[in-house]
Formats: sequence, structure tokens, C-alpha cells
Amino acid sequence: MDRFKPYRDQLAALEKAGRKRRLLMPAGKDFSSNDYLGLAHSPVLQAIAQRAIANGIAHGSGGSRLLGGNHPEHEALEDFAASHYGAEASLFFGSGFAANSALFATLPQTGDLLLYDAFIHASVHDGMKLGRARFQPFPHNDCNALEQAIRVWRASGGTGTVWIAVESLYSMDGDRAPLADLTRIADSHDAMLVIDEAHAVGVFGDRGAGLAAELGKRDNILILRTIGKALGGEGGLLTMPSVLRDFFLNRARPFIFSTAPSPLTAHLAHQAIVHVAETPSLQTGLADHIALARSCFAGLNLAEGQDSQIFPIIIGDDRVAVTVATLLQGKGFDVRAIRPPTVPAGTARLRISLTLNVTADDIRSLAAALEEALAVAEAA
Repeated sequence: MDRFKPYRDQLAALEKAGRKRRLLMPAGKDFSSNDYLGLAHSPVLQAIAQRAIANGIAHGSGGSRLLGGNHPEHEALEDFAASHYGAEASLFFGSGFAANSALFATLPQTGDLLLYDAFIHASVHDGMKLGRARFQPFPHNDCNALEQAIRVWRASGGTGTVWIAVESLYSMDGDRAPLADLTRIADSHDAMLVIDEAHAVGVFGDRGAGLAAELGKRDNILILRTIGKALGGEGGLLTMPSVLRDFFLNRARPFIFSTAPSPLTAHLAHQAIVHVAETPSLQTGLADHIALARSCFAGLNLAEGQDSQIFPIIIGDDRVAVTVATLLQGKGFDVRAIRPPTVPAGTARLRISLTLNVTADDIRSLAAALEEALAVAEAA
């Protein structure tokens, strides 16, 4: 008996469909990472890390925050983040995935309804499956459908709290959520709105505070800001009313039973936020890249009004998307193919991510190579 046959069969099916994933080392010009501001290798943050280690800041926490793992650096980061982002309180997690999973597994209660955008991140799906509330999707960025779902649920006898889960900037399409309309709906229906700013923090907003910066001061809105993308480090920060922070400390199993992020990680997260806030040239440099790429990639099936650092080039067929990505990698461009189930069937794509790790000339060269690779793939 081959006990691993079910796994081999599933892997073979993925291979046949052009969907089998593999780990690849980064190689070539960076057009795939989420290191939007080029801070992952920043000499400024490297120097801060070296000073911190020399001054004795620990590289490990030694336990959960509730059992010996709490540290002044965690508290300093959370106090600063709450003040900087205009919220009552914040809480630091080891990753944005962990923060989202903990939130949706913990806060929505029995009798509540969780409505989530159809394009929401996998971490939200994992969290809500562990939670107590009923949950259902609404079509991407469709506020009319969202509001109708609330009305139908109320008319059927729903009396709990409505929770709405969205991203301010969607990672696979590079489009924005209609935050003003979502806020109006949340206010009108006494709902809680959770906004994932993972791909917007650092890139947009005053001093890199994100697209939802002003909304985070409201008591019916929670915001997740990850450190592992534009801020160049790791971890996730939730800003929220202080009563919900206390509830996390007492009920969020992913927080209670996880070893805390290291004090060094918290220190670097703190300093990265400060560095971005004090260095506006980072944002303006990336904005220049976005404007150039929008011109260079014109005519390549871009979303209308595309104005973010994420450029999805829709290919459709999974194998063709992989072929085009492979051709570009061969020319020295680190571009990856994104296939289902990460994106809907029939929308396999190249996800071109702009960062300050590349130059304007690199963007122009990629555009030329992309046109050639698409022509080769179409002729095959």
C-alpha cells in the first residue's frame, strides 16, 4: 500500500493543470516582492538593528506575551502605533496572517454576521472558519450587494453585530476598496468595519499611514497594518478600541498561545514606521515608478484607473502565464505567475510589483521584454 498515493495524485493533477507550486529563489530584477519601498535591505534599518543588538535588545522573546515574553519594546511599539495612527490601542502579532486569523476567530460572536469581500485574503478565511459567527461573501467592491445582504439578514431576524471585512488595496488586482461608501454603510447599520491595509501602509497616505488613516480614529473600525511589506520587516499591527485589545489578551488563542515576536523585531517595526514617516522621498519615488509603469504597460489589459504599485497582467490560461513568467525570468526579471486558487479560474496572471529595488530603466526594459514574451507565448 502506498500511503502517500492521495498526495502524489493531487500533486500530479496540479502539475498537469499548470498549478503546481515550487519555491524559487529571488533572481534578477525585483518585480515580484512586496518590498515596495526597498526597506528590506535598507542600510538605515540595518544600522538600527546593529545598534539595537549592541545595546542588548534580545533577538528572542522566550515565551508568549502573557508568560514571560512581554518586553518594553513590544509596549513601546504598540503605544507609538496607537498614537501615530490615531487609535485608542494597538496589538502586535508575529505576522499579518496571524493577526487576521486571530481577529476573525475571536471578535465576531455567536449571532453576529460577517460579510467579507469575495477577494479577501486567505488569512480572513482561516480565521472566520475558527470563529463563532455566520459568514458569507459579497461581490468584490459591490457596496449595493453588501448593503442588501445586511438588510436581508436583519429582515430574517438577525439581531447581532454585522462585521464587514475588506482590504483597502487588493493584492492581486491592485485596486482600491470604496472606503467612503463602506464607512457610510457601517455607520448606517451599526456595523464594525475591518480594513486590511497590508498593501497600502507605507505606500499611500500622509506619512505612509495608509489609505484608511483617517478612518482608524473611529470606534467602529479596526485596521491591520503589516510590517512585512512596504515597511521592510515582519509582523502585523492591529489598531482598535482599547476594550477590544483587552478582549484579545483574554480570548484570542493565536495571541495567547504563540511565542511573542522578538523584542528586536518590535524595535525594528517601530523604527521602520518612523523612518517612512520622516522620509517622504520614499513615497514620491515609488509614485514616480507607478506613473512610468502605467505609461509603459498601456494596452496590456490593465485595470481601468490603475494607480497602485501592483500591476496585474491578465493572461487567462495557467500554462501560458507560467510560460511568459519563465521567459521573463530568463531575461533577468523576477516576475511570477499567479494561478488559481489564489485568483479566480480563468484569470491566471503576471503580478508585476513595483518596488524601489528597481530603476526607471529597469521598468522600461521589462515593458519591452514583456511585449516580446507575450508575442512568443501567443505564437506557440
